[in-house]
Amino acid sequence: MAKLYYQGHASLRFETNEGRYIFVDPFAGDGYDKRADVVLITHEHYDHNAIHLLELNPRTVVIRAKDALQNGVYFDFEYYGVKIQAVPAGGNPNHNENECVGYLLRFDGLTIYVAGDTSYVPAMERLAEEAIDYAFLPIDGVYNMGPEEATRCAQIIRPKHLVPYHSKPGMLFDMKQVMRVTYENAILVRPGQAIEL
Repeated sequence: MAKLYYQGHASLRFETNEGRYIFVDPFAGDGYDKRADVVLITHEHYDHNAIHLLELNPRTVVIRAKDALQNGVYFDFEYYGVKIQAVPAGGNPNHNENECVGYLLRFDGLTIYVAGDTSYVPAMERLAEEAIDYAFLPIDGVYNMGPEEATRCAQIIRPKHLVPYHSKPGMLFDMKQVMRVTYENAILVRPGQAIEL
């Protein structure tokens, strides 16, 4: 069964049924002891692109926002049985929509939306059609949307599970901020916790 290991802040590690490791926005926490097969960077802020923490090999695929978004065109990729679709992100003064992306990941029968650093963007209206199993929405309320806006976005996207993350600048996790999310299918995942998807 596919697994998520939440490293903290906006850093995620997914493991597929075939034992492939996908890292998203490496920076925080631990869990960098697995060799990366795919690395996804939503944007180039320092707290999302610490690739030096990862064990890479010549076949590791690294996709940055500049690879996934060019001249207003969002690209799709497929590596190691993982389908990757770049989607719009940003929507606030701290994150330029021309330099930021979110990702839709499809593997092992799952559809996962990692929003990256964002506030509401109109493209979220279309995500409800994707039958998303897990959505990761930031909730810091300083550089991105807060818990209330994330709740509204989840009500638009309608994922089976919402995982609030990126909960406070400079911290792995902020329980008070997470508990302000009121989406009925929100789940609590703490840094250093692994769950089966």
